[in-house]
Amino acid sequence: MNPNTLTEQLGLFLDVLEAGSFSAAARRHPLTPSAVARRIDSLENAVGTTLFMRTTHAVVATAAGQAFAERARRIVAELQLARAEAVSLSHAPEGLIRIDAPAAFGRRHLAPAIADFLVLYPGLDVQLHLIDSFVDMQGSHLGKVDLVLRAGQRVDTRMVATSLASIVRIACASPSYLKSRGTPSHPAELSQHDGLDWDGLAPLFAWRFELDGQVQSHRPQRIRLGANNAEALLSGALAGLGIAHLPTWLVSEYLLRGELVPLFCEGGLPKPETAGIYALRMEQHPNARSRLLLEYLKSRFSPVPPWDLALQSAMG
Repeated sequence: MNPNTLTEQLGLFLDVLEAGSFSAAARRHPLTPSAVARRIDSLENAVGTTLFMRTTHAVVATAAGQAFAERARRIVAELQLARAEAVSLSHAPEGLIRIDAPAAFGRRHLAPAIADFLVLYPGLDVQLHLIDSFVDMQGSHLGKVDLVLRAGQRVDTRMVATSLASIVRIACASPSYLKSRGTPSHPAELSQHDGLDWDGLAPLFAWRFELDGQVQSHRPQRIRLGANNAEALLSGALAGLGIAHLPTWLVSEYLLRGELVPLFCEGGLPKPETAGIYALRMEQHPNARSRLLLEYLKSRFSPVPPWDLALQSAMG
């Protein structure tokens, strides 16, 4: 089995594990649910053991599957890194890569990753533009940028998208707020609490929780702070104004330090959203510089982003 095929097969296995069904995993790939099932069957035959228990509603990892997942994550990351390093050794890439990215994610995660990338590739330069506005790559912006990073649901199907990381959204509040108002044990109790919420176009998965196999919407009753910016909502949560429902890429460091407390996570982190963090480009085949950066970012942020790995470890 060649490295690319192995990476894809293990990546598909991890997607099924995280999504909980063949159909949900299939939506992340250009595959049908039956094709996903066949590939998992092939992987199980190669491994020599059953990795998933199938039911009519979901697929659940066996004990062997859970153990295999830990090694699979490391193997995928190492193969992606090895591929990027092989490209760097066989070529001496030079030139400029122009990137637009969401400001909050760019400051916290993308800029440090790009800095490390540039250390590895002295001949490359990056022009990083951190923005909070929507970029129309079909309009006047066309030709001025190589890659545009977005977080959320993919809406522009005219562009070629490369998935970089999954998104997990979590309800959280400061210890001071929970001490004064109590800690809700179920999302339905959010109606008894204050919150921080979007005052404009909310993310698709905001305030949605999977309960008993169904997605339900529960929101705080009183909104102490409404904003069109996630960092503003984070500031309100840290100040003890109420409960926020924010992505882990934004709040993980505060959860790890105890400045925010995760809610409704007795069974571990929630499942990743079908939305994610992805890079858009116009060309079907990126230039060598952009391809090198995309491979590096995928190795850095997937299959499980480092901020989620840290939270999973902290939650036991």
